[in-house]
Amino acid sequence: MRTTPLLIGLLSLSLRLPLVAAELKVASLHPLIGDLAKQVGGERVEVVDLIGKNSDPHHFEPVAADLQKAGDAKLYLASGMGMESYMESLRGIVGTKAQVVEIGKDLPSIEGECDHEGHDHEGHDHEHEIDPHWWHSIDLFRRAATITADTFAKADPAGAESYAKNAAAYRTKLDELERWTRKEIARIPRDKRHLATAHAAFGYFCKDFGFEPVSVQGMNREQMPDPKKLAALVAELKEHQVGAIFPEKESNPKILEALTKDTGIKLGDALIADGSTAESYEAMMRHNVTAIVKGLGK
Repeated sequence: MRTTPLLIGLLSLSLRLPLVAAELKVASLHPLIGDLAKQVGGERVEVVDLIGKNSDPHHFEPVAADLQKAGDAKLYLASGMGMESYMESLRGIVGTKAQVVEIGKDLPSIEGECDHEGHDHEGHDHEHEIDPHWWHSIDLFRRAATITADTFAKADPAGAESYAKNAAAYRTKLDELERWTRKEIARIPRDKRHLATAHAAFGYFCKDFGFEPVSVQGMNREQMPDPKKLAALVAELKEHQVGAIFPEKESNPKILEALTKDTGIKLGDALIADGSTAESYEAMMRHNVTAIVKGLGK
């Protein structure tokens, strides 16, 4: 049979098309939750990333164009724990057309201050009592895989077995990631495990892997500490002989650069706090652990 250019084109197109059409469409409101949805959903789920690369999950709020992009999505997936302050208004907008699910809502949390602007929708000062950066715990992200599989199964019962299988496979990958992380961190002497970062995004990581967190700007990475707090911070860094101060890829490093000049402490490689500049959750964790070990290891 003679192969024509048209036939070659059709064959090439068929190879690029998915073998199974997506049965469930979901919209992601956080880059790491989007990755989780893809890992658990597989070919049955179409994931629409509403936040995009290099956006800040702390200040993102979906507008009409984002909701139009989501189209007929059955689920809107959020991180939860107060990260997205617009949950109630979003639920009011989507109504019964879709379900808004906060993946991290029922996961165990640690204490932390507010991560957003200092006022609620009525203009009152407010403070969250929990740290919303739960994804820096590999264990919690592993639990989130199960939550995501259950969420998808309720929306698409026919795919329940597939979601459970995908979640189990992903949990196995996270098991390996955690083993690798602990092995790498073992290269850092215990008395050197002080993690100084731009803002307080790494509390869960510190809790899981035995670090003492030190944040320059607290929960709000736009706010510079006043001179009194800065002096106390410098004293703390020197007292504990902190080996490095780590900037973040999402933040302006000038504040930390000035601080390292004042203290003589080296500036470490930039960490990824919210996943918005990483290709995947695993890539973010491996990048951060490698940078931390490089800055604080023997």
